[in-house]
Amino acid sequence: MDVIATAGHVDHGKSTLVRALTGMEPDRWEEERRRGLTIDLGFAWTTLASGRRLAVVDVPGHERFVGNMLAGVGSVPAALVVVAADDGWSAQTAEHVAVLDALGVRHALLAVTKADVADPAPVLADAVERLAATSMGAVPAVAVSATTGAGVPEVTAALESVLAGLPAPDLAAPVRLWIDRAFPIKGAGTVVTGTLPAGAVAVGDRLLLGDRQVTVRGLHSLGEPVARSGATARVALNLRGVAVDELTRGDALLTPGAFRLTSVVDVTLASEPERRLPAELIVHVGSAAVSARVRPLEGTAARLQLTTPLPLRVGDRLLLRDPGVRRVVGADVRDVAPPELRRRGAARQRAAGLADQPAGPAGAAADLARRRVVRVDDFTAMGWPVPPGADQVGPWLVAAGLLDELATELPGVVAAHRSSYPLEPGPPMAVVRREFGLPDDGLVRAVVRPPLSLRDGRVVPASAGLPPAVQREVDAIRTRLEQDPFAAPEAHDLAAAGLGPREQAAAVRAGQLVRVADGVFLAPGVEEEARRRLARLPAPFTLSQARTAWGTTRRVAIPLMEWLDARGVTERLPDATRRLR
Repeated sequence: MDVIATAGHVDHGKSTLVRALTGMEPDRWEEERRRGLTIDLGFAWTTLASGRRLAVVDVPGHERFVGNMLAGVGSVPAALVVVAADDGWSAQTAEHVAVLDALGVRHALLAVTKADVADPAPVLADAVERLAATSMGAVPAVAVSATTGAGVPEVTAALESVLAGLPAPDLAAPVRLWIDRAFPIKGAGTVVTGTLPAGAVAVGDRLLLGDRQVTVRGLHSLGEPVARSGATARVALNLRGVAVDELTRGDALLTPGAFRLTSVVDVTLASEPERRLPAELIVHVGSAAVSARVRPLEGTAARLQLTTPLPLRVGDRLLLRDPGVRRVVGADVRDVAPPELRRRGAARQRAAGLADQPAGPAGAAADLARRRVVRVDDFTAMGWPVPPGADQVGPWLVAAGLLDELATELPGVVAAHRSSYPLEPGPPMAVVRREFGLPDDGLVRAVVRPPLSLRDGRVVPASAGLPPAVQREVDAIRTRLEQDPFAAPEAHDLAAAGLGPREQAAAVRAGQLVRVADGVFLAPGVEEEARRRLARLPAPFTLSQARTAWGTTRRVAIPLMEWLDARGVTERLPDATRRLR
């Protein structure tokens, strides 16, 4: 299906031409037909001679309803510009064309209507020249009288040519359907309509509407029920899980997780404005219209603070409208999660960055380099592709080369930490994470390279050891324990050796002593030696027998036995005896 929107001054014959092309009445409201004036959006469709199915969005031409007009053209890829032969180019024609130009519409057809009332040639020449100076460029033009039918076949043929030149929509893209109508149907419930510019929607799909999920229980396209519809298309969705009074024009149905709502967005204007942007204006995108405060940065760059969050992506084209002077400016979304601007000169620096920011993978790489680390889902929801060369660590996307850069810096961080805390083998991962500004421990693991390693949640060098003075005293204790493995040093011996709680903990972390209980330290390997001696005893054995086998005191034997119980070496029986497991 192809979708096209009308544009032009009130009473220039847009709706009459649509009726002649489609055989349908686009004006939905009785008041519109009574007054001969399109007030809201109208819709009609037909099948062209080639078999193409064409949907037409008929927009109001009166200046009072320009907001409705914008809601109709926002998601449509082509325009049918209508100018009456007996009136010619008017102020409202210029405003509609300015909207199409600001939106960057490149495909259009000019129809000069009422050719039976006045000579269309001068108006054709004038309108073609004016349109050539816009984004639409040199457009095909046809003179037509919808009343007599003269020129209608030529308009249809020209439409075929324009539609054949439209770029193919991205059917794999996520759905973002801007709602332009919502109404109830008896027995069916809530129905919404909109233009689907990309992606596809099917019965049973679950889509996000605000902060809730809704289910597509039915789907119509061009008045017929279908199981699935792909872009570009006019669609009507019967939704489960939402009432009509909870919906408004400008709401959007979204593929879950594919978009992020944003209330702050950085943009660059499509052209240098004739005058400074006002402090407040209306932002139009799709069928949505929200107020925004404007912060000019420099040149064509600006920051918009939206009063209502919108699901925007990098690359979206917005329309900025100043209702006071009936002026519109196109703006391209460059960042939907922009940095704060606090320092002097930050706005100027940000504007320069936006001006230099390329599109596509190169732009994605530049944006990722600025962010350093971001969740993959968040980055793609901003509208960026995953750039080549980027690293992925779990759910995180890391700028190209950053992991290697941090791995090179890490030995210095470890050395500095050991210098400040000589009793620690290395910094905890949390310290490294803060030092490098990383959001997750998994990223710390990704930058630990030999000879560094992770041990007990710390980053330690291969040569991690105790300070020399502490090492000498620990070595002396271990020498005594080699002679008598269960002769744990007394508290006064530890104090005399200068081994306080911090030094004791450091020796345990270094694996040079084993802490059996508070104040009871033995040498590594004590578990195996204790088991070996217990194995000589008849089972079950008592604590007294174990103490004798170990040749130690109750001060050591009781906590040692409980330590062995906890480690599963021994098993305590109901009668308080034990046996080896």
